[in-house]
Amino acid sequence: MAAEAAQTLERGLRLLRVLADGQRGRTPTELAAELGLSRPVVYRLINTLQQEGFARRDSDGRVHLGFGVLVLAQAVQPLLRAAALPALRRLAERAGATAHLTVAEGGDGLAIAVVEPSWTDMHVAYREGSRHPLSRGAAGLAILAQRDGVVGFQASEGQLQEGARGVAAPILGLPWLEASVGVITFGQLDVEAVGELVMGAARELAESLT
Repeated sequence: MAAEAAQTLERGLRLLRVLADGQRGRTPTELAAELGLSRPVVYRLINTLQQEGFARRDSDGRVHLGFGVLVLAQAVQPLLRAAALPALRRLAERAGATAHLTVAEGGDGLAIAVVEPSWTDMHVAYREGSRHPLSRGAAGLAILAQRDGVVGFQASEGQLQEGARGVAAPILGLPWLEASVGVITFGQLDVEAVGELVMGAARELAESLT
């Protein structure tokens, strides 16, 4: 009985990961094919997830993530912030710029952790909870590039604040998390050198969350 329950849980989690991978939704038949499961099993999983609010079906019968996952996401954010702070502190001190962790939320990037350097005369006051389109600023551009399979850092200038420069890199290897680590400053940036720093911080955070 315990083994059967564990198998059902594992299948349900796999289904949620498939639904999280993309915005178009899947038909039950498509889900069955992707998961290698029979359609009756997939229908049972969908019904259970719908009852708990973790899946929903649109008017065309396609299955999407349900809004119940937002509750889980809100609970995870404080944990992510706590895990990110040590790496962000080191990044801010080394780069001499405000460091941040940004997660994708819909079409926006949401800054959930921010650390300012302690030794600079002036730095960007970037607030936790700041939100901006993923298409603007290095943090969002890094997330979009990762979606396209581009690995590395992204740089931007003046897209979020006039005169502000940013460099960010995506956090890789965590299918459940779309996020980037980056810095923003009004000062001059050695983009290549800072790019290496943000990629190192992104790797460090990914390892701490594995």
